[in-house]
Amino acid sequence: MKTYNIDTAHSEINFKVKHLMITNVTGKFTEFNATMQADKEDFSDAKITFSANVNSISTNNEQRDAHLKSNDFFNAEKFPTLHFESTSIAPKSADNFELTGNLTIRDITKTVVLNVEFGGKIVDPYGQTKLGFELAGKINRKDFGLTWSATTETGGIVVSDEVRLQLAVQMIQQ
Repeated sequence: MKTYNIDTAHSEINFKVKHLMITNVTGKFTEFNATMQADKEDFSDAKITFSANVNSISTNNEQRDAHLKSNDFFNAEKFPTLHFESTSIAPKSADNFELTGNLTIRDITKTVVLNVEFGGKIVDPYGQTKLGFELAGKINRKDFGLTWSATTETGGIVVSDEVRLQLAVQMIQQ
């Protein structure tokens, strides 16, 4: 079984949430870890684990980040880490896959499905074999206990329930 670890310097874990239903706010986790074990070239036997430090959340706004870390959202003090563990990966074409797994946020675990695009395999100038992937999916934040909500004076929603996940991942063969 080949083991791959995430190259954190060349990976991004981003999310987007609609604000006031007219614009998107982008956020990211800056501290994370992931491993993948696979033998097959089509990754159909891959086992993937991922975790992120909730306190590393960044939306380029200190006040909003503090609110996201509070009990209204992630409750980083009580639940400092979010986890993902794959349960299956199904090839859709040569470079596209459907990754299914269990995502745990605030000790609530739900099944999520992510679309995966394989960007390729290369040996870098240092002799390391690297794999590139783009992942995308959607979750409902309220499914994970991130239930804070507010409405505008006109009855509009401040923060959407839908969160779009966008990950650019580079893995290094160990």
